[in-house]
Amino acid sequence: MVLKPQKRISNKALTVWRISGVIKSVIGWSITATALFILPIFDVPFWVSIVLIVLGVIFPCLHIFIFPSLKWRSWRYEVREEEIELEEGIFIKTRTLVPMIRVQHVDTNQGPILRKFKLASVVVHTAATAHEIPALEEDEAEELRFFISRLARVAEEDV
Repeated sequence: MVLKPQKRISNKALTVWRISGVIKSVIGWSITATALFILPIFDVPFWVSIVLIVLGVIFPCLHIFIFPSLKWRSWRYEVREEEIELEEGIFIKTRTLVPMIRVQHVDTNQGPILRKFKLASVVVHTAATAHEIPALEEDEAEELRFFISRLARVAEEDV
């Protein structure tokens, strides 16, 4: 029987992702307002303006209220001696196994919004790609970074 990852990211991620949704919405509204101002100059049909306005209402609702909750509920991770397992995805579930032997280095990232909420993301680098565990409590992220680094060294020594 294959066990699914059990650990969850911080519930503060909801607030961070909602703030990001607000920022994206403001940018989208600015672009939409500019487009609505310019469209009459080019004799664009009126229905195009209606579509832009409807999208300007729907997308913020999705990115501020719906997607953050769905994204948070679906995010899971587990760090084991041999691998790191990540599970994410709202509509398409992705489960990723990163063998410890492939881990080259581990970083923590913290932008201004994450810093405000005392969160950080852990990024696990392999030769081919990078895998992120988003929005962990700062202390948990640091502990996880050291733990993965230590396990990766042990896995490398065993080879």
